[in-house]
Amino acid sequence: MTMVRRRALVAGRVQGVFYRDTLRREAVRRGVHGFARNLADGRVELELEGDEEAVQAVIGYASAGPSRALVTQVVVDAIEPTGATGFVIG
Repeated sequence: MTMVRRRALVAGRVQGVFYRDTLRREAVRRGVHGFARNLADGRVELELEGDEEAVQAVIGYASAGPSRALVTQVVVDAIEPTGATGFVIG
């Protein structure tokens, strides 16, 4: 199992549509740790840490989001794992 951490910036209609909460549920279901928070410019910032396959699956979910969201862009960067536990909505 390869542990990875990814930072993603998600643009589109992703605030006020339960995007962060549904993403948190998907991350927890897959054993992925990290956080999701709204940014002042309307994007959502994610940091996801866990098994590489699980993190990629959550990023795939992030690219679609819940039914009320409209994701137009997801930019992902690799960052160093921190040993995070839990998933926080900020």
